[in-house]
Amino acid sequence: QLQASGGGLVQPGGSLRLSCAASGLSLENYSIGWFRQPPGKEREGVTCISSSGDRTYYADSVQGRFTISRDNAKNTVYLQMDSLIPGDMAVYYCATTTWTMNGGTWYRERWYKYWGQGTQVTVSS
Repeated sequence: QLQASGGGLVQPGGSLRLSCAASGLSLENYSIGWFRQPPGKEREGVTCISSSGDRTYYADSVQGRFTISRDNAKNTVYLQMDSLIPGDMAVYYCATTTWTMNGGTWYRERWYKYWGQGTQVTVSS
């Protein structure tokens, strides 16, 4: 079971760190993706990290502002979000995949098997 947490209300320009923790599942065996669903829009891929952490992928909209990382010893993946803008407001989800992702596949939901509950991120002044 996956659990995303760390969401909340933040002002534009602020930062949040989301966590994706697992129980009954060893995340070290999986690549992990973060997705988000803005209000009234479809869910979209935000970023992905390989099981070993040696490869990461980012959506153009968050490149340079968001950083994904993982601590396999803690069975947790993190999403550091800096310089937040109103366009980042969404429900954020983490998900696992055993497939080896690349630049053309990481953002496609069909490759992901286990999904966590979302956490709401609100960016507003």
